[in-house]
Order: sequence, then structure tokens, then C-alpha cells
Amino acid sequence: MTIIEESSIPTATAEGPTHRRRLKTLGGWAVVAALVLGGVVVATQVGVQMPDRRGALDPESVGDSGTKALAQILEDQGIEVEVHRSRADARAALDDDTTLVMANPFALSDDAVMQLIEPAERVVFLSSSTHLLAVLDLGTNAAPDSAPVSAECDVPEFANIGSIRPDRLFTPSEGVVACFGDDDAAAVLVDEGDGTTRTVVEGARLFSNAYLADDGNAALGLALLGQSERVVWYVPSFDDSDIEGEMPDSLGSLTPGWVTPAIVLLMLSGVAAALWRGQRFGPLVAETLPVTVRASETMHGRARLTAKAGDAAHAAEALRDGSRRRLARRLGLAERARPEEVADAAADRLRIPRGSLHELLAGLLPEDDAGLIVFARRLSDLEAAVDDSTHELRGRE
Repeated sequence: MTIIEESSIPTATAEGPTHRRRLKTLGGWAVVAALVLGGVVVATQVGVQMPDRRGALDPESVGDSGTKALAQILEDQGIEVEVHRSRADARAALDDDTTLVMANPFALSDDAVMQLIEPAERVVFLSSSTHLLAVLDLGTNAAPDSAPVSAECDVPEFANIGSIRPDRLFTPSEGVVACFGDDDAAAVLVDEGDGTTRTVVEGARLFSNAYLADDGNAALGLALLGQSERVVWYVPSFDDSDIEGEMPDSLGSLTPGWVTPAIVLLMLSGVAAALWRGQRFGPLVAETLPVTVRASETMHGRARLTAKAGDAAHAAEALRDGSRRRLARRLGLAERARPEEVADAAADRLRIPRGSLHELLAGLLPEDDAGLIVFARRLSDLEAAVDDSTHELRGRE
């Protein structure tokens, strides 16, 4: 007998499954790592390609509606551009030889707007509302026209701009200079009263990144904002608003104090009445189904409902619909024939001019009981006449 030592037994069989499990574990971790890396790449791409959330005419926005390109042009010309999102900071940054630039300050009250622009010697509104035009007494809105226009005014900085295509035109007030248009409709308004130059233009499209290179848009932007060494660009937002919303009056605050207890009392009374009347109901009565209702009862019930409602037109329509169906059968027409076809066929049968029955079978309906009675009699007479003519034809045959 040969004795085989334990150490000489091959170990490949025991090590095989363990090796495969290790490979599977490593493969699983590799898949997880690949998914994590893929998610990071996708998140990075989405973050890079997400649209700019800043608003229109924002000098820090690189989106199509932003004005980052215009701000960059000003800086390339040696003009310092400061962007402020707080009206207090913007007002504090104003000094001599500074231009205050902003879009329509929609989030500010009239007093806040006047306080903001008070220390500025030059203010440019890149957009405006009708209310702001009235507050500053610059003008009113004019009919829009996107045809190319040139300066056509005596403002020196607009001399070499060329033409632009404005999206909005204004009618200037007395004493306000109108440029890029005429006195009835102009794209730019310039008011130089009280030692302060205030300019209004609708620049949402003219100065946006997407259209700044068109026509003379860039030149106009440089002419408006490049007349001083510094530009303080205020960006309005609801976060910087001084307008406090007022809570609307509620129903409870508008009603007297006794209304609520009275409503509660009425509700309790209704519940008590329901319990009181509900106890008087008798036991349910079993009835064999289906229940057959005679046609006469249905007809009388509908007639009572129509009479109670006082709806003569509805009753007349029901009568006319029945007459049209019966006449269609007697005249050899389809039951759903159009009213004009039934009227023409009845006129031919009675040998009267076509169109004489259109008003009766397809015209206006009576609005009162007297008209309903006359209408019903006319329908009855028409059916009787058609019946008589039908009997005569059969007698001849």
C-alpha cells in the first residue's frame, strides 16, 4: 500500500474558486469606478455648458442677452468699469467724471431711483419703463419701427456712429433732445437739464452680446458709456429692492367679529336638522328592476319641467325637431336630413315657392309663450298639409 502524504495533494482545485471570486470582486470595483468617473465627466460637462443665469443687460453675463462684451470693450479703451448690485454701494462709488449705467430699475421705488441718480453727473438707462419715463419727464412711448436710423441730432459723440436698428422708439418731452429718429419717434433721448445728462435707450437687443457687432451698436454703446474715465454699472434686482409688499386683506379681517360665530352656529344647526330629519326616514322599499316608465309620464314630466323653466325657445326647438323628423319620413327623406332639405321637399310637395318654409323649420325660435303657441300651430298645420297632399297622391295612383 502506498501512503500519500497530505502535503503532496495538489491545491489547484481549492485555489481556483478563490481566484475567480477575486477577479469578480476586482471587476465589480472597476465597473463602479468607471460609473463614478463617467458621472464626474457628465457633471463637469453639464456645469460648463449650463446657461448663464444672470439677467439681461448684465455686464458680467456671457450669455446672449448679457453685456459682457460691451463692458470688455470699455475696459479695452482704458475705462474702468465697476459693477455694483447694491444701490448704496453704487451711490457711494459715484464721483466726478463718472457715468452711472443701469437697466430699468424695476425693483426700486421712485424715491430710491431719485436718490441713486442724484449725485451722478451723467446717467445712462439702457432700458426703461413707461413709468420711469414719466417720473424723469423724458417722454412717452412711440410706435415701434425697426428700420435703420442715423443720429440726426447735434450730440457730438453720435456724429460717427452710423445707423442702428432700434427695437423701441420714444416721443421726447419738451426740451429733450431726440437722436436716431425725429421729434415724433427717436431711439435715444438725451436730457441735459439741471446740470445732469440723462440718456435713455432701449438696449436689450442693441448692446447684448449676440447683437453688439451688428450695424453701429458697438459704436453707440461706446459713445454712451465711454464719455468718462469710470463707469459705475448698477444691476437692479429684487434682492436690492426697497419696495415692501403689503399683505392683502383677508376675508376674516374684512368681516365683523360676529360673522364667524354665526357661521359656526348655522353649521351646527344644519347638522342638528340633518340628524332630526334623517331619523324620520322609513325603511327602504325593495322594487323589482328594471322599472318601466310609461312614455306619457316621461313626456308630461319633461313638459312640466319646460313650463316651470319658462324656456319657450327650448320647447319650440323640441317641437320643431319632432316635426322635422316626421316630415322627413313622410317626404321620403333621411331622418337626419338637414332642415333646409326638409323645407325644400315640403315646399315642392305643397307646390309653394322654395324658401317659404325655411324660416319655420330652420329660422329663429320664439322667445315667449304666445310666440310658442303660434309656432306650434304653424308646425301642426304644415304636417297636416303634407299629410293631405300625401293622401291625394296615393288616391291618384
